Amino acid sequence: MEWYEEEVSALEQRLREAPPPAGQVAFYGSSSMRMWESLEEELRDVGALNLAFGGSTLEACVWFFERLVVPCQPRAIVCYAGDNDLGDGRTPDEVEASFRELLVKVDTHFPTIPFTMLSIKPSPSRWHLADRIRSTNEAIRRELQGRDGRYYIDIFSAMLGSDGRPNESLFLEDKLHVSPRGYQVWKRLLASRSGEIY
Repeated sequence: MEWYEEEVSALEQRLREAPPPAGQVAFYGSSSMRMWESLEEELRDVGALNLAFGGSTLEACVWFFERLVVPCQPRAIVCYAGDNDLGDGRTPDEVEASFRELLVKVDTHFPTIPFTMLSIKPSPSRWHLADRIRSTNEAIRRELQGRDGRYYIDIFSAMLGSDGRPNESLFLEDKLHVSPRGYQVWKRLLASRSGEIY
């Protein structure tokens, strides 16, 4: 986990210097969440706090949960991760195992607040992993199904074009990260579930 240490330490320092009020909504996960630079402003009405860090895997989200999320005492958590795990060659079963570990952390520290997992997005640069992405998303959806206060939002389907392939206008030129237009899709999906997830 040393690869993440510099960015995580910098994020911790920022939180120490300007402690966020308790009771915000923690947005946690990888660079797809971190690079939503207008997140805190756009979702100011729900008290969004961006705790994501670049390159994060689900495994890393588990590792740093006590350092980044727990001290902020959020009233809800929204997470995006798993994309980089598959990109690094992990199998859907391995990603599902990491997700279960993350759920244990959430259930231990925050048993009563809403926790929402966004599905893995269909990045054009990782479209060759589409079957693994679908399998992982389905496993995570099943894991959350029927659990009180635990939610799943399908952004995968919403980021496909009419041809069933990734809508490239929703991604940056690197064909991996989300474009401003793509984040508006995320925002719309989050808003449609706001009564549950916040």
